[in-house]
Amino acid sequence: MQTIKRLITRLFNYYRNARFYYYRKDVIRFLRNKSGLEIGGPSAIFREKGMLPIYSVVKSLDGCNFSCKTIWEGEIEEGNKKYNYCENSLPGRQYICEATDLKSIKSEQYDFVVCAHLLEHLANPLKVIEESTRVLKDGGVIVVVLPDSRYTFDHNRNITDFSHLISDYKNNMGEHDLSHMDEILELHDLSMDLPAGTPEQFRERSLLNYENRCLHQHVFNLDTMKKLADFAGLKVLFLGVATPCHMIGILRKSFKTGRSK
Repeated sequence: MQTIKRLITRLFNYYRNARFYYYRKDVIRFLRNKSGLEIGGPSAIFREKGMLPIYSVVKSLDGCNFSCKTIWEGEIEEGNKKYNYCENSLPGRQYICEATDLKSIKSEQYDFVVCAHLLEHLANPLKVIEESTRVLKDGGVIVVVLPDSRYTFDHNRNITDFSHLISDYKNNMGEHDLSHMDEILELHDLSMDLPAGTPEQFRERSLLNYENRCLHQHVFNLDTMKKLADFAGLKVLFLGVATPCHMIGILRKSFKTGRSK
């Protein structure tokens, strides 16, 4: 019986991955020798043995993080040649600013923007998509990777209604927001998130979310990702999933404009 279950699981995972791994060679080819921006990186997903190995093929890559000290990267420094994303590549520029306000970056500067497991941590993801579109050249792409909540510690939570994301955008919601904390504390599966510690430790960390940005403010699915693209006036080139717990969106800015104001 266990053998049959393992076989079914393998077949299911193969089906989940097939479309993405067929398409990713085209994504890598598109990004080759292009200049881009990564928000919230670096990420193992984009390294040589990662799900989408783009670091080794791009011409250059700058980075943006919200603070000079993060749980994921430790101490980092703003400036040219400070973003070390790949051992065999020249460092890019490191920006220290909110993903919702890329004011240090001029419009239409990059060929592509990438972010992996970022949007779920932010209180105003539509503003992030809007800013990412602004700094993107016409015809450029945004690569978004989000957790598939069905296979993560968010599996008990409902998908965030898109109208709520619209409301956060219109109200210019900032990163001090803790309006989802009660839901998160109740439904977060700590058995799948051992670093979060006990319920008491998790609550203490969550209260300091502005400093650490660990909370998953929102929960997404592929339909939400499609609506994110529509909101920003982006064309969906690919939407799909890949094991163990990723959803991938490849979104293209038109050769005219992004989202109209």
